[in-house]
Amino acid sequence: ELQLVESGGGLVQAGGSLRLSCVASGFIFGDYAIGWFRQAPGKEREVVSVLWTSVGGTYYADSVKGRFTVSSDKSKNTVYLRMVSLKPEDTADYYCAASQEPHIRYGMAPEEYDYWGHGTEVTVSS
Repeated sequence: ELQLVESGGGLVQAGGSLRLSCVASGFIFGDYAIGWFRQAPGKEREVVSVLWTSVGGTYYADSVKGRFTVSSDKSKNTVYLRMVSLKPEDTADYYCAASQEPHIRYGMAPEEYDYWGHGTEVTVSS
């Protein structure tokens, strides 16, 4: 039973940057896929990125590719999402999620993940 805690959200102007953190209560590297998702008011939750920790592979949604980057610190059991060149359309609640990789099919659907953080708000003003 893994606990995930996101942090790092806030209010930023368009073009600005934020780094989100996802701290896991257990060791995740080598065993888990870690997804970042976001949900804007009135919209469905959508995938932002996936980190496959067994191989270090990543996936990014087209909407964030080239602007968002996943990184990690194994010693801190933490996955980061660095967001640069932020746009107003990036405004959303951001969540990290995790599942053991054998439980993951493609990693892009929220229902594939067993563990979720409570989210951190990102607001990008124009």
